[in-house]
Amino acid sequence: MQPTILVGDRVLVNKVAYDLKVPFTTWHLAAWGNPLRGDIVVFYSPHDGTRLVKRVIGLPGDTIELRDEQLLINGTPVDYSPAVTALAGQLPKAEQRGNRFAVEKLPGHEHVVMAIPAMLAKRTFGPVQVPADSYFMMGDNRDNSFDSRYFGPVSRDRIVGRASSVVLSLDHDHFWCPRFHRLFKGLDSAAAK
Repeated sequence: MQPTILVGDRVLVNKVAYDLKVPFTTWHLAAWGNPLRGDIVVFYSPHDGTRLVKRVIGLPGDTIELRDEQLLINGTPVDYSPAVTALAGQLPKAEQRGNRFAVEKLPGHEHVVMAIPAMLAKRTFGPVQVPADSYFMMGDNRDNSFDSRYFGPVSRDRIVGRASSVVLSLDHDHFWCPRFHRLFKGLDSAAAK
């Protein structure tokens, strides 16, 4: 999820953002909402059950396609604009070199995405229609993300909750010292645009 979530970040997950579950299970007792496009959610991977953090890109019924890293939702290309260079400064120098950053403008939500041109990645995908009661997830680090392009849409009952903010950030390049400027920042504001 770089550059939104950095290595060393610990995030707060609101497990009652969408529904009430039996503790330590995915059994739903009551639901009062559904993930929105642009939400960052924690869910159990349909591939192997690993807990993952990704962004909701496609809602039930949407058609998702990726053409040469250009995201299309229901046949409409998503707009991109250059990201502020200060954003890249949050990443270690080795991860900045040769990478590209852009602001992706999903309908109703904007966030920063990262591309690694030198990496082999799935830059063309679909089109795929998201089934009822399922969501299409993608990481913000598009070229280094194991997401719905590989394991398919995620059913609603596998979603644990919405990741909302950074509660602790430790910089692994500087002896795990705290990144005080990221503490208690909302995930949409943690990566400055």
